[in-house]
Amino acid sequence: MSYRIEKDTLGEIQVPSDRWWGAQTERSRQNFKIGTEKMPIEMIDAFLVLKKAAAVANQRLGNLENEKAEAIVMAIDELRRSANFEHFPLVVWQTGSGTQSNMNVNEVVAYKANEILKKKNSTVAIHPNDDVNRSQSSNDTFPTAMHIAALIKVEDELLPSVQSFKRTLAKKSEEFAEIIKIGRTHLQDATPLTLGQEISGWHRMVEKCEVMIKEGVQHIKELAIGGTAVGTGINAHPNFGQYVAEEINRSTNKSFMTAKNKFHALTSHDELVYLHGSLKALAADVMKIANDIRWLASGPRCGIGEISIPANEPGSSIMPGKVNPTQSEALMMVASQVIGNDATIGFAASQGNFELNVFKPVTIYNFLQSATLLADAIRSFDENCAIGIEANLDEIDNHLKNSLMLVTALNPHIGYDNAASIAKKAHQEGLTLKEAAIKSGHLTEVQYDQIVDPKKMVTPDF
Repeated sequence: MSYRIEKDTLGEIQVPSDRWWGAQTERSRQNFKIGTEKMPIEMIDAFLVLKKAAAVANQRLGNLENEKAEAIVMAIDELRRSANFEHFPLVVWQTGSGTQSNMNVNEVVAYKANEILKKKNSTVAIHPNDDVNRSQSSNDTFPTAMHIAALIKVEDELLPSVQSFKRTLAKKSEEFAEIIKIGRTHLQDATPLTLGQEISGWHRMVEKCEVMIKEGVQHIKELAIGGTAVGTGINAHPNFGQYVAEEINRSTNKSFMTAKNKFHALTSHDELVYLHGSLKALAADVMKIANDIRWLASGPRCGIGEISIPANEPGSSIMPGKVNPTQSEALMMVASQVIGNDATIGFAASQGNFELNVFKPVTIYNFLQSATLLADAIRSFDENCAIGIEANLDEIDNHLKNSLMLVTALNPHIGYDNAASIAKKAHQEGLTLKEAAIKSGHLTEVQYDQIVDPKKMVTPDF
């Protein structure tokens, strides 16, 4: 491998000739050989969006020559178009401010901008700190990129998956609206409801989470840019943050704004904690939904078996014909990961000592992983499982007829204690509920048939 010599304030260092980064990136690459987790691509792209906006804002404010600004913009457009992300090699486990990743982006952008200028035979040179990073600090650029990446991921990937899943559940709730089944609480038989009513509960979970996520998104629209090192805005024009936000909105078609208080924006990540809390709520709900579905589909002959789910692949390497609820299991594992990520994000956000939180890379890494996994897993579960749910009418009817909890309808007529004795008698003597009721002498057959009607129990008038 051939190398070139790059320089920074610490001196010279060798950099692979075919790589576009500079000395500070190389030092980080050599000093932080920790794990395999790379800075997420979403963060790199958010940084590129930010650096382009900063160049335009600086040009607009008269702080950056037109030729330099235009070269930086062209370089960033080319980088985003070609998606050469191999030039951004740094790991998550680096300085807690994300300074090395900020400089990695600055160096790569400067390298490409200088290539553009050389082709034009220009004598101008782009410096990664003086030009690409002008009016900025890692302390305000990294949290700004965090918010850009998080909002785009949630709005463009997670919410569409949630909305599609919500529509599927609404259709299934309507499709199964007339199918009466036995309810269950504490894993024990309970009073009847319709399969549509049961699924409507799942639908409302997803609908409510969607509302909470959208509300949480509003809080990450504020950007730290313009605060520079500690929030005072040193070395930046007072309008710089506002102008950068405007340019970011033009690039992303979003609605970011400059943060009202930059001191808060640098040292606190409560907005991401809050938003990720709604992702955790979604994870908890989809865990419950996936679990319910795999239980209701258990069997096919020795389980509950009230619904059938699609057979996507063989379920066993040794048991022929076995089909497992694999989509449920995948979604539940994702939910487990998201709930764990929430603990990491909460702790990391608590480490905002004095003017700067220095757990930024791990915070955004876990946030983006949660949003990505939920978006992918919910979409997969929707397309490969939920859409194909079918009701097993015979099994549903069998469970309904054999349930002792239909006795609940007798409470207002013969009292709780008498109803309980009928249920116990039926269970102990192997009788149907109707047989035990008549045998008890508390009811005639006609009275029983009038009172114990599952259709009345799912939409009670009383």
